[in-house]
Amino acid sequence: MASTVTDTRPGYGQLLRTPRAWTFLLPGFAARQPFAMLTISIVLLVQHTTGSYGAAGAVSAVTGVSMALFAPFSGKLADRFGQRAVLVPGVLVHSASVVTLTVLALSDAPLWALFVAAVPAGASTPQIGPMVRARWGVKLQGSPLATTAAAFESVTDELTFVLGPLLATALCTGITPSAGLLTEAGLTLVGGLLFAAQKGTQPKPSAHDDDHARVEHVSALRIPGVRVLIATFLGIGAVFGGMQVSLAAYSESIGEPGLNGVLYGTFAAGNMLSGVVCGAIAWKVSPQRRLLVAYAALTLMASGLWAAQSTLLLAGLGLLVGVCIAPALITGYTLVDKLVAPTGRTEAFTWLTGAVALGQAAAVTVAGQLEDRLWDGAGFLVPLGGTALALAVLVTLRSRLVPKAPGHTVARGVGHRVPVAVD
Repeated sequence: MASTVTDTRPGYGQLLRTPRAWTFLLPGFAARQPFAMLTISIVLLVQHTTGSYGAAGAVSAVTGVSMALFAPFSGKLADRFGQRAVLVPGVLVHSASVVTLTVLALSDAPLWALFVAAVPAGASTPQIGPMVRARWGVKLQGSPLATTAAAFESVTDELTFVLGPLLATALCTGITPSAGLLTEAGLTLVGGLLFAAQKGTQPKPSAHDDDHARVEHVSALRIPGVRVLIATFLGIGAVFGGMQVSLAAYSESIGEPGLNGVLYGTFAAGNMLSGVVCGAIAWKVSPQRRLLVAYAALTLMASGLWAAQSTLLLAGLGLLVGVCIAPALITGYTLVDKLVAPTGRTEAFTWLTGAVALGQAAAVTVAGQLEDRLWDGAGFLVPLGGTALALAVLVTLRSRLVPKAPGHTVARGVGHRVPVAVD
């Protein structure tokens, strides 16, 4: 049976005392760290070898789009055949692809060759975060700690995206431009294999259910609520991508390029802080309503970015935008546990992760064009536009986020599901 919790008050200490949680948390953290190192390492290496930020950004974008498109397929395979069966060959392909990309860049290969190598490098990026979330989902079925786990994972993701770029930049500038990608490949290989070795905590592959019940294996994308969450997470990706480009452009325009790290760090700090608080609250409001309120607040905060005329005001607004992001992310991931059966959660989580990456890739491109063609700060219109469109979808289709009554098909099965045994 899934782990039960007698204390109804959620807390991180109680969460981390979940039996065998540390066996997948520690290798999971090591394995997901390279995820945040990949794009910045590509940019720094390709810019060094080609002298062009445009070429570097294009190769990095190919990697990001490839990851976003292939991640849900990887998640579906993990649900069907088990995380280990997908992860082991995946980390081998990813490490080999990244090393190949590095060698090609150092060999002054033509740009098209870098694009070709970037496709498998992105497509094979291990989806460790969704896999960890799926393991929490199995361990905490019916537990009030599910929201706490979602908050914990959100904070862990944010910490990863703070430490990863710093580590990659230090390696590329302090050692050699190729050090970032080579370290990313090594960490992915070692961390991924250690995580895959934790077979006892992975969700039961749905292929095993065929011996006990007739199950129709369909995509989590067939669930209306998942499609609404994808649109919502595209807007969140627009915030990340728009903030990255626009904060960098603002810092450059005032002659203080080093200020970019401080401004983006303030934005990330707001995200982490609200994530910690969100996970420590025993919520009595439904997750559907929480998501609507959080997203409305995110849109409101993003609406003032483009008009900020001072560094202090921009930092304050960035902090508030970050504060609003974590509750939206956490609540969205919490809703997956309610909408999707355990046999489809890894795929559902990867759809959401891919949506963030796709929204971010599009936002980086659009925000860059706005900054080049319009006025300084025009890129901040991207977070506003992305969140406003996603909020409109959420308001219109919010009823689809309500789980169907028992006995209806809500995820990758038809009829009655066989309970998933844990450990």
